[in-house]
Amino acid sequence: MNSLWKNFINILKNNQGIFSVGFGDSVGKGISAIFWFLMAGILGPEQYGEIHYFLAIAGMGQIFSLIATSQTMTVYTAKKIKIESTLIFISLISGSVAFTIILVTTLQIEVAFLVLAFILIELTNGMLLGNRKYQTYAKFFLLQKVLLFILGLGLFFQFGIPGIIAGIVLSHIPYVFLIFKELKRTKIDFSQLISRKGFIINNYFIVLSGSFSNQIDKFIIAPILGFALLGEYSLSLQILVMLTIVNSIIFKYILPQDSIGANNYEIKRNAIIFSVIVAVFGSIALPFIIPEVFPDYTETVNAIKILSWVVIPDTIILIYTSKLLGSERSKFVLTSNVISTCILIVGFIVLGPMFGIFGLAGMVLLSACIQCIILYFGKRHLDRENRMNVS
Repeated sequence: MNSLWKNFINILKNNQGIFSVGFGDSVGKGISAIFWFLMAGILGPEQYGEIHYFLAIAGMGQIFSLIATSQTMTVYTAKKIKIESTLIFISLISGSVAFTIILVTTLQIEVAFLVLAFILIELTNGMLLGNRKYQTYAKFFLLQKVLLFILGLGLFFQFGIPGIIAGIVLSHIPYVFLIFKELKRTKIDFSQLISRKGFIINNYFIVLSGSFSNQIDKFIIAPILGFALLGEYSLSLQILVMLTIVNSIIFKYILPQDSIGANNYEIKRNAIIFSVIVAVFGSIALPFIIPEVFPDYTETVNAIKILSWVVIPDTIILIYTSKLLGSERSKFVLTSNVISTCILIVGFIVLGPMFGIFGLAGMVLLSACIQCIILYFGKRHLDRENRMNVS
């Protein structure tokens, strides 16, 4: 353990970028988690499930309209290819279509605006990480989470659940200035898309298939099992987000590094070791802590015993995904996302009604393991290609 800790400290000293991303992500997500944990305690499982249902609607609109994914922006920005404004323009046009559809179908204008807010943060984060402006990324990420806490909590006491969503939307306003700055800096040039359409389209479907599984579960759970169980499930996922903070930090740091061929073996190795420690802690300790903090969320205890182990395959998935995307080899990533998503959807429909939240959590773990295996073979295929090119 001491050796692992020393290695971790040395990595931070030698890589100031990962420290900036790590600080921003950990503190920012900590603030966000406190906000959502407060909401869980105040609202109760049913209303907590209802608000996450609205968030899923906005999230679904975002993933279908976000042509320029965060990963695409990161890779091309890191490679100094001036395509950002073109991708921003296309994503905002498609986002406006999603905005209109959600507004007409739900009559919830704050949910419709949430789609545009989600698009803004994905685009700007991709550019900042691609330019390796890690400190700027951290500052904006922290600012958004602080605004989320202040505005979300304040507007909730004034307007209820719609106030929470409005607070989330308003917390993304600082990112608008970054978008306008980029639109002024680079020209919109659709000819840039022609030679890169394959990677852009593949990466779009990768994010679509991966994020689809993160949103479709709410649409399955709510009508079949009710908002109360959706609230319990959503809380368990929020806890899982906290357990995987290190994973997201590592991915945001190594993707631009992998895009330029940098070697990050030591960081990746220690990330996997750390994920095992986190998984053991989560599965053993959290079932005793959750009932004390959230006495109304009894089913969450059963879910977290299983979901804690998702941390390990999730770490490996992000490492393999970063390597493949950084090399612009996205087919295996797309295949793994599609297969794991299909397994998750079928499992939720079949096992959800039979085993409740225990079955849901089990399917999340199974789909993550299958995705990990597929990406492993994708990474081996890439290594064989690289060896053949060298020889």
